[in-house]
Amino acid sequence: MGAVVADDGPSGVKAPDGGWGWAVLFGCFIITGFSYAFPKAVSVFFKELIREFGIGYSDTAWISSILLAMLYGTGPLCSVCVNRFGCRPVMLVGGLFASMGMVIASFCTSIVQIYLTAGVITGLGLALNFQPSLIMLNRYFDKRRPLANGLSAAGSPVFLCALSPLGQILQHEYGWRGGFLILGGMLLNCCVCGALMRPLEPPKKAEATKEPAEKKVKKKLLDFSVFKDGGFVIYTLAASIMVLGLFVPPVFVVSYAKDLGYQDTKAAFLLTILGFIDIFARPICGMVAGLKWVRPRCVYLFSFAMIFNGFTDLMGSMSVDYGGLVVFCIFFGISYGMVGALQFEVLMAIVGTQKFSSAIGLVLLAEAVAVLIGPPSAGKLLDATGRYMFVFIIAGIEVTTSALVLALGNFFCIKKKLEEPHAKEVSEREELNKSEKTPEDAKVDSIEVEQFLKDEAEKNGEVVTNPETCV
Repeated sequence: MGAVVADDGPSGVKAPDGGWGWAVLFGCFIITGFSYAFPKAVSVFFKELIREFGIGYSDTAWISSILLAMLYGTGPLCSVCVNRFGCRPVMLVGGLFASMGMVIASFCTSIVQIYLTAGVITGLGLALNFQPSLIMLNRYFDKRRPLANGLSAAGSPVFLCALSPLGQILQHEYGWRGGFLILGGMLLNCCVCGALMRPLEPPKKAEATKEPAEKKVKKKLLDFSVFKDGGFVIYTLAASIMVLGLFVPPVFVVSYAKDLGYQDTKAAFLLTILGFIDIFARPICGMVAGLKWVRPRCVYLFSFAMIFNGFTDLMGSMSVDYGGLVVFCIFFGISYGMVGALQFEVLMAIVGTQKFSSAIGLVLLAEAVAVLIGPPSAGKLLDATGRYMFVFIIAGIEVTTSALVLALGNFFCIKKKLEEPHAKEVSEREELNKSEKTPEDAKVDSIEVEQFLKDEAEKNGEVVTNPETCV
C-alpha cells in the first residue's frame, strides 16, 4: 500500500460529469446504503440477543450506537488515510474490516465481544468506505454534482427498506449467528465498490512536471486551515445542532404508535412509509438543487429543508391517532430526504475540492458528539415526562435553530463563496499549474509576448496603451 500514489485530485483535471463517474456513483449509492441503513437493520436481531445473553434492551442498543459513533467519530482518521494512501486502497481495506467484524461476531459468546466486533470493527470498516466514496463522487462530478449527491443519498432509504425485512428472514431461517455470517458476506461488496473508485488521471503535459511538483508541495494529511474559513465554521456548528434532533423522530415514532394502542406491524409500517417517501425525495431534491438559478443559492434551500423538518417535528407532536402519524411520516420523509441530499453538497460548495477530504472528516467528528447525545437525551426526557410530545418539540426546536444559524451566517460568510462555486477551485488549479511550469516554459511565454508586441508595433506604428494591456 505504501507504493500507491494518493489520488488527491490532480490539478488541471476536469470532472468528467459522466463516463466512469456513473460507476463511481453506483458504488457510492451502495456504500451510503450500507453505512446509514446497517446500524438500523441490525436492530432486528436484538430480541434474540436479549434471549441468548440475558441482557436488556439498553445493552443491545449500544451495538447501533457504537456503529454510528465509529461512522462519525473516525472522520479525521479516514481523512488522514485518504490523503496518505488514496481512496481506493482505503475502501478495499474498509470492506474487509466491515465483513470481518460481522463474521467474527457470529462466533461471539458475550455481548461485550459483539460490541468490539459488530460495533467497533464493522463500524470502522463502514467509515473507511463512506467518506472516501463521497470524496471520489466530488471529484468525478461538477456540473451534475447536486444530482449525483441526491442519487447517492437515496441509497440510505433503499437499503433500509431492503435490509430490515431481509434481516427478519435471516433471523427466522438461520438465527442471529447465521444472519450475522450472511450479512458479513454481503458487506464484502464494499470491496467491489472500492475497486470502482478509479483515480482521475492528470493531463499528459502535467505528467512531465509531476515529480518536481510533488517534491515542492508536501501534502497535509489533515488540513486544519479549513477552520480559518468562516463559512466552514458556521456550517459545522449548524450541522452539529441539527444532528441533535434530526435522528430522534424516526427512533421514537414506532414506539409512539404502539403507546397509542396500535399493533406492532401497523406501527412498524410507519417507517416503511417514511423510507418510501425518502427514496424519491432525495434524487428530486438533487435535481432541483442543480438548476442554474438554485445552485448558487443552495445554502438557502438547505436552510429551508431544515426549517421544514423542524416544523414537521413540531406538528407531529400534536398527533393523537394513526392518521396523524402517517401524515407526519410523509412530510418528515420529504424534509429528511431534502436534508440528506443537500448536506454534503453545501459542504463541497463551501470548502472546494482540494480541502473536502479534510473538511468532511472534521465535520463528521463534530457530529459524532451530537449523535451520541441526541437520542439518549430524548429517551431520558421521555422517561421523565412520559409524553412523546415533548420529545418531538425539543427535536423540532433543535433542527429549526440549526437552520437559523446557517441562514443568518450565510449573509456574513457563506453567501459570497456560493455565488461563484467554481471560482475557488479554478483559482487553486491555476496556482498549481503556474507552480508546475518549468523555467523553459516561462522563457517561451516571455518570448511569445515580446514577439506579439513587436508585431503590433510594426503593424500599427505604435502600441496603444489601454487598461487591458497595461500592467
